[in-house]
Amino acid sequence: MGWGEMEPPNGSAAGRSDTCFGVFNTSDSRDNAQNSIASPWFSTAFGLIGLCSNLFALCVLLSSSRKLSSRARSSFLVFLCGLVVTDFMGLLVTASVIIPYHFIKFTWAKVDPGCHLCNFLGFSMVFFGQCPLLLGATMAGERFFGINHPFSRSTSISKRRAWSIVGLVWGFSCLLGLLPVLGLGRYTLQYPGSWCFLTLLPDTGNVVFCLLFALLGIFSVLLSFIFNTVSVVTLCRVYHDRESVQRRRDSEVEMMVQLVGIMIIATICWMPLLIFIIQTVLQQLPASGQIQMLPMETQKMLLIYIRMVTWNQILDPWVYILFRRAVLQHVYPSLRPRPSILSLYP
Repeated sequence: MGWGEMEPPNGSAAGRSDTCFGVFNTSDSRDNAQNSIASPWFSTAFGLIGLCSNLFALCVLLSSSRKLSSRARSSFLVFLCGLVVTDFMGLLVTASVIIPYHFIKFTWAKVDPGCHLCNFLGFSMVFFGQCPLLLGATMAGERFFGINHPFSRSTSISKRRAWSIVGLVWGFSCLLGLLPVLGLGRYTLQYPGSWCFLTLLPDTGNVVFCLLFALLGIFSVLLSFIFNTVSVVTLCRVYHDRESVQRRRDSEVEMMVQLVGIMIIATICWMPLLIFIIQTVLQQLPASGQIQMLPMETQKMLLIYIRMVTWNQILDPWVYILFRRAVLQHVYPSLRPRPSILSLYP
């Protein structure tokens, strides 16, 4: 289907470029509402599984944090707790709008003529999407400095400071999500009409915001990869250093296994969407001002990539649940607790 073969949905108001409607053909979405990728059961199942997983992980995290004396491990759990809370709230907020739509089938143009609900949902998608990537990079940076500069007091983060850093990440992501509301780009209704997200059309504001969102996400993933790679190499050297046999390594290994797991999941789930966003907006630049709607194939691909991103919020909590020291010791008995005087941490 070509770019010009779609007609604006819901009348002239929905097709205007300054509203949140008109980026896809709603009549086509109704005809395809029962196909596999647009099925309401996807959203319902993903939402329920993700909420239960994150709630379970949060309970385990709170239980573990009460038993800790290590400052480094304590600050790491604060970041991990911030990640789980972010994933839980992201699923809760978005599912509370998306799931009812699938079963009620309300008309967005009538229920939300001012696009306030669409802007809120779009903001939520950006905010709760960017936060885990930034938190992953922050956690990787904290472990990088903790492992490579273990005796520097400046690398030792208290719980209060860790929560302040989480708050800064939330604040930055909030500002990023508010940019379309403030005029840079806009949030628009997406196929199959159940959710709102940034607009992949080639006008200047949308292109800038799309590139900013995608490049920031890619930068966060790459930064995590660099930090984690160096940390793992350093940890392996310490682990096999005969002079350091007595060092307590259990916590370091546990945290790095969890961190690498979070990074791998984020890379697999997020990179296809981020690359797709950049590729789509850049390919459309030559036709700037001429394209008013996305082709159906692009709409469906965007939905598939968003489904993949949802798995990030579902799998994140299981990284902590399954890769805890108690579980790892059953798989790798040499990680059993042992007394020591020296540590990688101050």
